[in-house]
Amino acid sequence: MKEPRPKAGVREAAATSEDVLRVAGDIDEHKVIDILALNPTVEEVEEAALWATGDGDILGRTGRPLAGIVADIYEILTADEEEPPPTG
Repeated sequence: MKEPRPKAGVREAAATSEDVLRVAGDIDEHKVIDILALNPTVEEVEEAALWATGDGDILGRTGRPLAGIVADIYEILTADEEEPPPTG
């Protein structure tokens, strides 16, 4: 059964620390705190994690560029890496 999508203009509930760790894996506590400060949804954390694992090119081709809160989360997740951020 497909879950209903939120109505336009209605934002999903904010992600919890458990959500962030489940989606992003074993990341530093400071990164979790920084991500939660953005008040993201689970979907935004999932999308940023996809970009961080290199699957962002797939999202970019489907019209979902790296932007907004997702881009901010991506920056936090990849702060220790040396590669430049991908372009949408």
